Parts: sequence; structure tokens; C-alpha cells
Amino acid sequence: MTAQLLSTSEGQTLVLTLSNPEFRNALGPEMYAAGVEALNVAESSTEVRSVVITGANGIFSAGGNLHRLQANRAQAPEAQAESIEGLHQWIRSIAHCPKPVIAAVEGAAAGAGFSLALACDLLVAADDAVLVMAYSSVALSPDGGGSWSLAQALPRQLVSELLMCGNRISAQRLHELGVVNRVGPRGTALQMAMALAEGLNARAPNALASAKTLTRQACANGLNQQLDHERDHFVSNLHHANANIGITAFLNKTTPTYQ
Repeated sequence: MTAQLLSTSEGQTLVLTLSNPEFRNALGPEMYAAGVEALNVAESSTEVRSVVITGANGIFSAGGNLHRLQANRAQAPEAQAESIEGLHQWIRSIAHCPKPVIAAVEGAAAGAGFSLALACDLLVAADDAVLVMAYSSVALSPDGGGSWSLAQALPRQLVSELLMCGNRISAQRLHELGVVNRVGPRGTALQMAMALAEGLNARAPNALASAKTLTRQACANGLNQQLDHERDHFVSNLHHANANIGITAFLNKTTPTYQ
């Protein structure tokens, strides 16, 4: 069976499932391109308010396909650079998508699989899930933004250990460190992600888009620049129709239905 990214809709949530049974849902160019396309569709669709990325058969992803990487060594370096750029376009599309993207991790998330999960806005995992930056174990270095994501969330010494030593880290430990949002029993990661998505779907899409943008920008902005961005987003959202819906519902003690 070929590697593919399965796409299904459940209510207002688009579910993307990594499927590559022969290689433990290893990632590759076909998935990268499909991921970018799916997020472009999600961004433009008024029917989609959130996205969940998960893996088939109780595994998130083993990362890169080592057979493919070994074959790429016989090609010009530009071939692998082009492949990685495909992955990075998917990572960028997650960051730029105005809708919440949630990773639901069961089993292993290794290498680029770990990077992909970290790139999502929220991450939920089974309590027996194992995540590992496995690159150094095969004499490689990170891709998919894994080094950036970890460096934003964890102390440098711990990031260095994860990247250099290739140590496995449990979902429970990452939850304690604030990297994983929810942890639950094996087999419940997708269910947890869908429950989280359902709660987000009930909130104003424009407000969530602003929260996502501001959170992403804060890593690079100084305080004054961030304050300016917060002002601009607040004013824009106050004058959006959803603010009237939300404020009126709160004052009248009713449940809002946002546009």
C-alpha cells in the first residue's frame, strides 16, 4: 500500500490521517503535498473550523522513510533539499492556517513525525505514546521545525539532550513540561482531540485566528511590537459581527452562535 493522507470531515472538523502501513506511517513527498492542499482547502472553507492530524493503526508516524533517504544519497543534494522543502511547506501551512490544528498522537511520533506534531497548535496524546527526535541515531539532524518548536517550549539543556542523545520522552513527561495539552488512555487520543476541536468550533473563528497569529508572532516580536499587534487585532475583532453576537449573548446569558 502507498503512503497517503486520508481526509475525512466530522462536523466542522477536518481529520487528516497519516497512512503508510508498511512503514509505520512514515512521511514522504506525497503526504507533504496532500497536507498543504488539505490545509489550503480548510482555510478557504466556511464549513471547516478546525483540523486534527492523527495516524492510522495506533501509530502517529515513524518520521522519514529511511529506505527513501538512503536512496536519495545516490542523487544530487538538491533532490533531498527539494523533499525537505515539501515538508517545510506543510509545516508553514500549519502555522499560517487561521484555524486551530490539533495533533492526536498514539504510539510513536519519531523524527519528522515528532516535528509535525510539535508544529500543530495543540497536541494531545495517549499516556503510553512515545516521542523521540531520532535523527542523531542515524547520523542526521532535525527538520520539520522540530529544533525551533522545542527551543520555544523547553530549556536549552533539555532540548540539547533530546536532539543530541535521541532520547525517547513520554507523553506524560511532555505534559508535565507543558508541551502536550492533554493525556489520556491508549486509544483515546483522537477522541480527546475531537472533543477539544468541538469546543474550539463553538468559538468565534476570527478571534481564534487572531489568537493563533499573536501566539506565533510573540516568539519573534519585542514587547512594543507585540502590543501594537494586540491593539490592531483587538480593534478589528471588536468591530467584527461576532463581537456583537458574543457580547450580547454574555449579557443576556444565552449561548452564542458565531459566524
